[in-house]
Amino acid sequence: MPTLADTAKALVAPGMGILAADESEGTIAKRFAVIGLPVTFETRRDYREMLFRSREAMQQYITGAILTEETLTQNAADGTPFVAILAESDVMPGIKVDRGAFAMPGTRGEKITEGLDGLRARLDHYRKLGAKFAKWRGVIAVSDYAPSRNGIRANAHVLARYAALCQEAEMVPVVEPEVLADGEPGDHSIDRCAEVTGETLGTVFDELRLAGVDLSGMLLKPNMVTPGVRSKDQVSEEEVAQRTIEVLRANVPAAVPGIAFLSGGQSDAAATANLSAINRLGPHPWAVTFSFGRALQQAALLAWGGDAANVPKASAAFAHRAKMNALASAGAWRHDLDRAA
Repeated sequence: MPTLADTAKALVAPGMGILAADESEGTIAKRFAVIGLPVTFETRRDYREMLFRSREAMQQYITGAILTEETLTQNAADGTPFVAILAESDVMPGIKVDRGAFAMPGTRGEKITEGLDGLRARLDHYRKLGAKFAKWRGVIAVSDYAPSRNGIRANAHVLARYAALCQEAEMVPVVEPEVLADGEPGDHSIDRCAEVTGETLGTVFDELRLAGVDLSGMLLKPNMVTPGVRSKDQVSEEEVAQRTIEVLRANVPAAVPGIAFLSGGQSDAAATANLSAINRLGPHPWAVTFSFGRALQQAALLAWGGDAANVPKASAAFAHRAKMNALASAGAWRHDLDRAA
């Protein structure tokens, strides 16, 4: 039976990454609004079926898929369980287990992620349904007065408790402390992002150690170090890469097998370019790859448009973005490869 460390390493295998398909109903509604599609049980099912049955993308470039509770137990239109469809492509199912971020008392606009109550029983249930790993997202806002020390420490503590419960349930915890690029006001500099990301990651690993988490059996899903989305800073992918690696090397122990970045606040192309630039600075103590949601899915969503006749075109768009990010995970992506598609 694979150990937690074995599973964690498999999720960040060379040239591959993780598909984040754990969008909330609210997030899915925003994405479907772009193509004029209503959000129903059936449209959510059909969209995810399109992604999961995209054999080229899923078999060649994706190791794991982060699902929602609905998707973990959902069947395709022909009755085949999604978990079985993923297994056909040798993709491990994972699950988002937090219940969302809510206003944190005693702070000015900061949030704390909830969902620890009953988590031990839920994890046991999810594991029996086939989940091999889980994910929990902590949200760190940046403003003139945030984050507070209390806000960072509270979120780090919750992430560590979640991770310890995951490992107890023999599931790999993906730990996601996201310093928001697209929060309010979202005009912070790259220097400010580096400062907050460094403090956040340092605190997270302090709490993980205190909680007794085995670092070799977990993955980190952090933000890249970028300016806020409304910042006046104009930075190159090389600067993003350099600042990101400086923060990671100062705060992430080499015992962690892999780092799978989130793409929050970045365009598809920027997320890929920045990931490739980060890997060109390697070798690194950890595998460095992607765990993208929108940055992997957006092109496929637009090509699909809710029409079954467009599934081949959408699958091809998904495969292209997955391939570009697989190349980026090896530092081998180039602008001309994207333009040639």
